Amino acid sequence: MTSRLILSAFAVSTVAAAAADWPHWRGPDRTGISAETGWKSEWPADGPPVLWKADVGTGFSSFSIAEGRVYTTGHASEKDTVFCFDAATGSEIWKHSYAAELGDKYYEGGTSATPTVAGGQVFHLSRWGDAMCLDAATGKVIWSKNLAAETGAPVPDWGFAGSPVVAGDAVLLNMGQHGIAVTRTKGEVIWKSPEKPAGYSTPVPIKSGGAGAAIFSSDKAWFGVDISNGKTIWEFPWNTRYGVNAADPILAPEGQVFVASGYSKGCALIKIADGKASKLWENKVMRSQFNSCVLIDGFLYGPDGNDSEKASLKCIELKTGAVKWEKKGFSTGGVTAADGKLIALSGQGELFVAPVSPEKFEPVSEAQVLGGKCWTTPVLSNSRIYCRNAAGDVVCLDVKK
Repeated sequence: MTSRLILSAFAVSTVAAAAADWPHWRGPDRTGISAETGWKSEWPADGPPVLWKADVGTGFSSFSIAEGRVYTTGHASEKDTVFCFDAATGSEIWKHSYAAELGDKYYEGGTSATPTVAGGQVFHLSRWGDAMCLDAATGKVIWSKNLAAETGAPVPDWGFAGSPVVAGDAVLLNMGQHGIAVTRTKGEVIWKSPEKPAGYSTPVPIKSGGAGAAIFSSDKAWFGVDISNGKTIWEFPWNTRYGVNAADPILAPEGQVFVASGYSKGCALIKIADGKASKLWENKVMRSQFNSCVLIDGFLYGPDGNDSEKASLKCIELKTGAVKWEKKGFSTGGVTAADGKLIALSGQGELFVAPVSPEKFEPVSEAQVLGGKCWTTPVLSNSRIYCRNAAGDVVCLDVKK
């Protein structure tokens, strides 16, 4: 369990996704970067054509796309719902609802995690610890249980927010101090961690040879965990105000990991070697409240600051933490990338496409695609861009050439 684990990092998956599919949170490689090319990045002044719209209810879940279907979640009428739409037309294929509280503590509330699609199944974790496996084509319940009650994992102040991660025959969930693992077939607990508050990030898997590991957050630290038995490999203290360690860590070359949190905590580059995590640098130039950066050619691109602080979009250098450029007024939006371009949705619903460059942010296209609060990262899949706002307004944009 050395830095070689990070050097050979890749997403753990049992099924190879189609090149343009986006089967889970942050995409096939869990980097927020798509390998898709050939999509249209330059639009008219009023934006790309709208293929379809939908209303899914309150929440911040992003989108997963696989085999012509798109999945997301929302809350309405004292219920959470997992939705499955036809990706091309927006027709509802199925939905699965269950009783849930809105949980509007200091914000709109609703659902947080993004569904995960693997091997013809959909895995979902609610803010309150309800975990389930559904048939991807029909929505039939394969198993469903409240793992918070079963394992004793305390519900964080704003509920569980990390998306499920399928790793072979196991499903990893960020519950408890440094995660739990359950069987993919029945949701039976394989291992669990101490009954202490989890962070809000999604587990980030890494693998080398036959040994697998993943990075989990608690409210006070980051952990490298052996996913076969739940034992910690290393720990890096990271005590953020309110325990909001929400943005996923970014795997980097040479055994390095970039972490960032909001509430003026800031960011750090850490080195993993010989079962230990050591800090290379730390500053406050990238304070990622919810959404992670994307790392491209040694530079990080992402939102800096909290929504209430009028967050900006920034580019910083991975090696030094130096700021290269800043776009003010972006707010707490989300950023993804594809084909050498950034796709950025601001907190106010403005969608930008700009060449990836550490020199400047110079959009080739921009359009107001939504209103209201937009904290959810947009997704590009099969020449369509999917966006949503907190109220649950979903828009699918056609960017096919």
